Amino acid sequence: MEELEAEITSRDAEWSRFLKNRYKKQLAELTREYPYRRSLQIDYREVESFGKTGIRLADELLDNPGKVLADVKDAIKNHQLIKTKDGRFAEHINIRFVNLPKKTGIRHIRSDDINKFITVEGILRKITEVRPRIVNAVFRCPGGHITEKKQGYGQFIEPDGCATDGCTFKKLELIPKRSWFVDSQKIRIQEQPEGLRGGEQPQTLDLDVTDDLTGVVAPGDRVVMNGILRSMQRITHGSKHTIFDIYLECNSIEVAEKEFEEVEIDEKAEEEIITISKDPQVYRNIVNSIAPTIYGNDDVKEAIALQLFGGIMKEMPDGSHLRGDIHVLLIGDPGIAKSQLLRYVIKLSPRGIYTSGQSSTSAGLTATAVKDEFGDGRWTLEAGALVLADMGVAAVDEMDKMQKEDRSALHEAMEQQTISVAKAGITATLKSRCALLGAANPKYGRFDDFAPISDQINMPASLLSRFDLIFVMTDKPDKKRDNAIANHILKAHSIGELIQQHRKNPIEGVDDAYITEQLKPVTPAIDPVLFRKYVAYAKRTCYPILSEEAKSALIAYYMNLRDVADASKPVPVTARQLEALVRLAEASARVRLSTKIEQADAERVIKIVDACLRQVAYDAKSGGYDIDKMMTGFSKGKRDMIRMIKEVVKTLADDNGRASREHVIDLLVQKGVNRDDAQKQLEMLLTSGEMMEPKAGIIKLI
Repeated sequence: MEELEAEITSRDAEWSRFLKNRYKKQLAELTREYPYRRSLQIDYREVESFGKTGIRLADELLDNPGKVLADVKDAIKNHQLIKTKDGRFAEHINIRFVNLPKKTGIRHIRSDDINKFITVEGILRKITEVRPRIVNAVFRCPGGHITEKKQGYGQFIEPDGCATDGCTFKKLELIPKRSWFVDSQKIRIQEQPEGLRGGEQPQTLDLDVTDDLTGVVAPGDRVVMNGILRSMQRITHGSKHTIFDIYLECNSIEVAEKEFEEVEIDEKAEEEIITISKDPQVYRNIVNSIAPTIYGNDDVKEAIALQLFGGIMKEMPDGSHLRGDIHVLLIGDPGIAKSQLLRYVIKLSPRGIYTSGQSSTSAGLTATAVKDEFGDGRWTLEAGALVLADMGVAAVDEMDKMQKEDRSALHEAMEQQTISVAKAGITATLKSRCALLGAANPKYGRFDDFAPISDQINMPASLLSRFDLIFVMTDKPDKKRDNAIANHILKAHSIGELIQQHRKNPIEGVDDAYITEQLKPVTPAIDPVLFRKYVAYAKRTCYPILSEEAKSALIAYYMNLRDVADASKPVPVTARQLEALVRLAEASARVRLSTKIEQADAERVIKIVDACLRQVAYDAKSGGYDIDKMMTGFSKGKRDMIRMIKEVVKTLADDNGRASREHVIDLLVQKGVNRDDAQKQLEMLLTSGEMMEPKAGIIKLI
């Protein structure tokens, strides 16, 4: 017994020595700020580095956390390390441990971990409101005696009877005023999606959070939770089960850094990354590392590479922020490997979510309010795909098949990079700082070379204008290219067949070297694991600045696009395109891990943007770019013609507002309009309901 007491005392003294040695400043701060601040945060690594004693204390914390927390509190109490203003002992101090050495996956928690100190990380799915929970209940019997009963997590426990000797009263009354309450909140976290194999459903863990940890985090945050794993017996309809439920009694919360920090890069990988960045062929290598099984499409792959690296998000002094994420849209004929590209990008991105437009609702993309047993039947927020892809890439396939209302959910997420939710009495703003990679098919299955592009995409102009790059991927027969694609596909399939056969029953003369040689055409230039690290390293360390040459090149190109000396020329490109150019130039410099955006970067992105605008917004009549063709679906020429037709109809109209169709067309032809164009436009106005034909050959404005 004496030995045990001596050990307890020495533990006290050891913790006291440690705290006085390493945490003097924090203890002084707590003395000053108690009770407004009542948590002492202890770094596990500090404990471990405190000699032999420290290692013993650190090991004890992992195996017997309840005792250690009590020891630290005793050390503070017995050695009076924290005092209140009136000189009394500060009673309600929370001891929080952070930076634990090992993280346990939620799906790897086992019965051995119960009552141990563990660390789990994940994404926050749901949180309840902060509510008071009784910790020490004080009861009074009719005789006026006071009985105290400590309360744990879960069900409320009432004392069997009055604790005073000789008192026989069984019915006691709770006195809330004298009881002690603590703030409490229930949180559910889910495994991070990156680590999951295909088809696995992410597992969840519930946490009990108390006191000053409550109300710190929000759905969608990436968190590291440290705490003691507890178990609780399942009870259904009053009958007890042999199965127990687990929850984590949270000791401390670390909000994980969002900047791709979860990708660990060691010194060897860092050396490899720097070597790759110095290679003069770095751009070609990176393009060849994106979906090598897909032949060609180098311009699209280059744009996707720039999207992965991304521009720089800027916080302005007035509080506004300029987005750094690049949004790319691929519109193409079926069977051109758009979905393949999307899936590959999700594999490369350190944080990526793939979703198909056909099966996505606006709630699934943004956030949904759910009512379930988790929050005691209250409404809670559950984060959707765009929130979970925060600081990564969200790939949305089949965007043209989405419902109109669901598509509008993307507007705010793309430009403001937040998602505002006002549902079921919950008003919240969640962050969705992700780059969007979209894919869509033309309205009528295939592209028609002669119809304007805006007529062929089943997407609103307001959404199209938010994409920095729009690629039109047409599938036109071309003998040389088709032959190359056919050879590439068959080569990939035949080597795949050979590998499968060799795996089942080995073939003579086929060894690893032969397979590697055969696989060369479909092997990425940079290994996908290293590529992920490369992107993460660039995003973490590289913040390039525009050089004067690059600045003048971008301005010159922008001015050239805006060149509208003649008022009848099409509407020029907007400032949104200039912002896109800057973002792409930043990404281009990041690929080389350069601290400066050079002229070569500006020229590279001008080439890409020019190719996109030529496909999407080129106006053949004027020989210039007409961004309105893309943004509104009406080119300036078309708008001018509609206005001219309406004026001609008004000029020729009789008292009832009617005019002869033939006369209208003749007058338009005299004004220099092509007869076919005039007839086509008239038909369009009639079908859209802006004009009517009360009698054959007679038209009237509505």
